[in-house]
Amino acid sequence: MKQTKPIEISKHEVVEAYKRVKANKGSAGIDQQSIKDFDADKRNNLYKLWNRLSSGSYMPP
Repeated sequence: MKQTKPIEISKHEVVEAYKRVKANKGSAGIDQQSIKDFDADKRNNLYKLWNRLSSGSYMPP
């Protein structure tokens, strides 16, 4: 798997970004996952996103 540059980002920043997207009624991204779908496993999804960003393993779909 290709490694990307780690991003210094806190879990709090990821949660706040999620809240802004949800408040703006953000639409599904390129992966077609809606906020409703994301919310079905929100805690795990936010953790995975933070972990991948901070470790440098996040690869957009």
